[in-house]
Amino acid sequence: MRNSPVVPRASGARVAEWPVSLFGAVMGLSGLALAWRLATRNFGAPGWIGDVFAALAWLAFVALVTIQIRRAVRDPSVWMAELRHPITGSFLGTFWISLLLLPMLLPAPMGMAARVMWMVGAVGMTAFAWFSIQRWIGARQEAAHATPTWIIPVVGLLDIPLAYPTLGLPSLQEPMLFALAVGLFFAVPLFAMIFSRLMFHEPLPPALQPTLLILVAPFAVGFSAYVAVMGQVDVFARGLFYLNLFVLAVLLGRLQGTARGEAFQLSWWAVSFPVAASAVAALKFSVAMPSSLSQVLALGMLAFATSVIVVLLLRTLMGIARGETLLAGAVAKA
Repeated sequence: MRNSPVVPRASGARVAEWPVSLFGAVMGLSGLALAWRLATRNFGAPGWIGDVFAALAWLAFVALVTIQIRRAVRDPSVWMAELRHPITGSFLGTFWISLLLLPMLLPAPMGMAARVMWMVGAVGMTAFAWFSIQRWIGARQEAAHATPTWIIPVVGLLDIPLAYPTLGLPSLQEPMLFALAVGLFFAVPLFAMIFSRLMFHEPLPPALQPTLLILVAPFAVGFSAYVAVMGQVDVFARGLFYLNLFVLAVLLGRLQGTARGEAFQLSWWAVSFPVAASAVAALKFSVAMPSSLSQVLALGMLAFATSVIVVLLLRTLMGIARGETLLAGAVAKA
């Protein structure tokens, strides 16, 4: 295939070759930390659990930044080819999203540092979304390249308003509304395009199968972003939450069989943030719409997200210790 993605090949578990997409692990750990902090506030869950996942998110971020700098210095042509590819290039958005999520995990005394980090992430994410859309409409695209990774720039815009209540940014309500509006607007045609590609073209290769769950993110993150900006769970917000539940149920059923038939790869970290964001959405929904059902659903989704991410974390650490090859050699026929 023309323009086949440049995905590093691993010899054992050579972390220096890990791709930019692994910032998705930082997103998943950050989202889970935020979910547990909501559970602590609303259900009296132990506060240390959220703190542990927050610390892991920061450790993963520092480690991955170090790895990416080493990769860029050691072999800049390979690193840039990964970022320029029409499929793998979208994963650069996971870095900017990490900069939007991590500030919410910092303690209150570090409020200024958190705001600066968030602003860098917001500007970078907006620029990356603009660049991605320019690239899509500036040249003819191949249908096979319309994979769930294309949702990442849109989800990144929706992540911008999440810090609105936490960091105290009342003067930025209009930029928050801008990010919400643009993110939701572009989510609709992109979702339809990717859904059409999944229906009428060849199935995604194994290395990209876990990215299917990224299609949940516009609804889960869209719900949280809308509530952060509007300050209420109205009919539209509830509609986003119900769409989140339905799409999540459909895609989990699809991925269940895939997970059984494939060896563990680091690409499975792609499922971490969508399930964590869904848990956050469920916890917020249960507070706004209190009932036994909504509370059971929220706690169930929190438990599910926690178990998924803990398994991913343990399996990754085991693979590193055993020297396993945790990277797919290439994303073929995508």
